[in-house]
Amino acid sequence: MIGAGPAGGLIADRLAETHEVVVLDAGPRFDSASRLTRQERALRPAFGQPDVWDMGGQRDAHSASGEREYPLNHARVKGIGGSTLHWQGMVMRLHEADFNSASQRGVGVDWPIDYEELRPHYAAAERELGVAGAADNPYGPSREEPYPMTAFEPSYSDSLFAEACEELEIDMHSVPNARNSEAYDDRAACAGYGTCQPVCPSGAKYDATVHIDRAESRGATVISSAPVQRLEHTDSRVTAARYVTPDGTTHRQKAETFVVACGGVETPRLLLLSASDSHPDGLANSSGLVGKFFMDHLFAGMGGELDEPTRQNHVGFYTSGSDQFYDEADTNIAPFKLEFFNYDGPSPVESALRGDDWGDALLERLQGEYGTAIGMGALVEQLPRKDSYIGLDPDRTDDHGNPVPDVHWSVDDRALRTLERANEIQRQILEELGVEITWQVGPDNTGPAYHHMGTTRMGTDPTASVVDPQLSTHDLQNCWVVSSSVFPAAGAMNPTLTIAALALRAANAIERSLWP
Repeated sequence: MIGAGPAGGLIADRLAETHEVVVLDAGPRFDSASRLTRQERALRPAFGQPDVWDMGGQRDAHSASGEREYPLNHARVKGIGGSTLHWQGMVMRLHEADFNSASQRGVGVDWPIDYEELRPHYAAAERELGVAGAADNPYGPSREEPYPMTAFEPSYSDSLFAEACEELEIDMHSVPNARNSEAYDDRAACAGYGTCQPVCPSGAKYDATVHIDRAESRGATVISSAPVQRLEHTDSRVTAARYVTPDGTTHRQKAETFVVACGGVETPRLLLLSASDSHPDGLANSSGLVGKFFMDHLFAGMGGELDEPTRQNHVGFYTSGSDQFYDEADTNIAPFKLEFFNYDGPSPVESALRGDDWGDALLERLQGEYGTAIGMGALVEQLPRKDSYIGLDPDRTDDHGNPVPDVHWSVDDRALRTLERANEIQRQILEELGVEITWQVGPDNTGPAYHHMGTTRMGTDPTASVVDPQLSTHDLQNCWVVSSSVFPAAGAMNPTLTIAALALRAANAIERSLWP
């Protein structure tokens, strides 16, 4: 197993009771006791988000040669738990039409599996991660059972948004969260620290250490700070993963089956770095599509000041959204979802640290500038395009002398039109609420949501995809790729629950392949 994020953790946990499992991860195992220190970093303006989880330097060097800059390290954590250590924790299912975009919307591609096929695995993933939610979304896909935990109550600012949305006939509903609204799976309920992204000190928010630790208790071996340099192979099989430990020693991990679960950037990079005489264009790349069709969700946002308290930053995640416009998608407009923020504007700590005043003067300033901000977000689907890809930069190397990943990110016109549409709706809601709008994101200044998808796409045709519908590579008999990199199309829902559902489905197929 290469990668100790949610996909790797879930598969390791499933297989460890009956098989010998070794998990290799490029980053360290973070001491859980350090989370309060990391929370303090997150609150201080001197530290950027990559600093919280020790990202940066030559180890994490990257390039961005595309038409848009891509700040890759803002989105990554290398270490046991992966990017779930700093994610926000939103876990929505893709809609039925997301699996059949070409057929139903006339644009993009169809997945080789449909929603019904993944549906039981979605339910299992919700139980494994621990999801708090409610069946109050009339626009969501059909469900088979309640969420494991009750949904978080709407926030105070949700009630403000609700008044405006009611006037505009826009429906709001709860948002499923992979965090405990009550004690669950030996983890306490959310304590309300409000720093969910980038760190949850209490452990109430799910991260993949839950399943890595469980896999270890069942006999798995977990080796941290062990970046895999390449996969050794014959023409048709992977034979060993070559990795380096911090003392500079190179090791070879042999296995019968290999699972690559390194995310949408490092997965194609490793396959490309594993090129050989028998696979000159990179491993599992007879289609030439390893690294191609890199997708992310685009962000649209808007906000400002309201002439009354909004109580922002008491909740570090959003509790209400709207999927009302999601399935109106067609060739012209992409699917998108609306988000009602609970954390717009500076927190009291951030405001206090911006000045050098003390005592009554500080209190007066905080009372004047804190607590009236309010904002909205939206995520928009990007179409898969060959000119959006992950490659290797031959002119820049990491701390082991390997070419760094080059993110070549391109955005389609349909997504840009959809950003305009999302901004129009956001403006209607905020103006109905009486907000003085002071900021806007999209379409000209849009940025990524840091959801890396599409670089080893799934399909039935080996000439047009990298892995089959079971996530086994077409070219190699014993190599599986389990990651958001297998998504043929993105939809506009946060991808982690789909990653988890696909991982559980793949674990079943891997289990079957291991028995004679």
